[in-house]
Amino acid sequence: MAQTLLEVKDLVTSFRTAEGTVRAVKGISFHVEKGETLCIVGESGCGKSITSLSVMGLLPSNGSIESGEILLNNEPLQNLSQEQLRKLRGNQMSMIFQEPMTALNPVLTIGYQLREPLILHHKLSKSEATKQAVELLNQVGIPNPAKRLNQYPHELSGGMRQRVMIAMALACHPSLLIADEPTTALDVTIQAQILDLINDLKEKLDMGVLLITHDMGVVAEVANRVMVMYAGLKIEEGPVEEIFNNPSHPYTIGLLNSVPNVDDPEFELEPIPGNMPGLNEDIPGCRFHPRCKFAMDKCKVMAPPEFHLSQGHSATCWLNEKEAETDENSGRVTIKA
Repeated sequence: MAQTLLEVKDLVTSFRTAEGTVRAVKGISFHVEKGETLCIVGESGCGKSITSLSVMGLLPSNGSIESGEILLNNEPLQNLSQEQLRKLRGNQMSMIFQEPMTALNPVLTIGYQLREPLILHHKLSKSEATKQAVELLNQVGIPNPAKRLNQYPHELSGGMRQRVMIAMALACHPSLLIADEPTTALDVTIQAQILDLINDLKEKLDMGVLLITHDMGVVAEVANRVMVMYAGLKIEEGPVEEIFNNPSHPYTIGLLNSVPNVDDPEFELEPIPGNMPGLNEDIPGCRFHPRCKFAMDKCKVMAPPEFHLSQGHSATCWLNEKEAETDENSGRVTIKA
């Protein structure tokens, strides 16, 4: 039986702004099991990264978790002090940030930054930490690892900096790895290498991985399960095969239709019309209805609940209401785009 590693229940994350309080994450729930990869996918600004920062306890000073629960190995995180969170970060849970050039300290050597979590969490001596840092760089495929320890971030390529970030994140063998757009700004070859590396290390270390992306190609390659977010809400969740073969929310269909299909010569890209609403924009009913070609009158006045369609597959869309009620056992719903 799979072991639940991370559980997030009804998470609401808000920010204090000059215009008032803005809710960036609006009551989402999900879990990550040990040894699996959950991909959170959606457009920029939908709340993906804020969700990950909420889990890590790294929200900016004007942000806070308004309500909900975050549990790591059944231990609640949201009420821990910063000192207690520091003991967890880099140790039991780690994060690969979106841009390694800004995440790495430009005035400290690679070796110093790799040794720091090993000395802090594992109480290793400098020589022991140096030896392990070399092994970590070798593990993530960086050539001449001993030489790299004395170099600074600007002396490495983008792909090598990202590998250093992965090595730092894995230094203390965390049970949960959060990767926020780990392949952004990397060329296609390096992207594939980074994704393969994360997948291989997940299997070797039996980690749970929460991977954040807007790239459905990345999702298809590495995900076990997928959670689709829109405007701070979870709008669909399910096994990766169900999401790709049987998408049940018009937004998910739109994301899939926005990805080129080189295997089908007759395939035509179909962009999603309009723009995602601002986080403080008040939209009655379903927040996606202004952009949805399936929108009904009901969608404009009532926010849909979460309909459970099949094992582990759910969607918040009124189009699923009848099927969810009448075919509760099989629950298979197909919306033709």
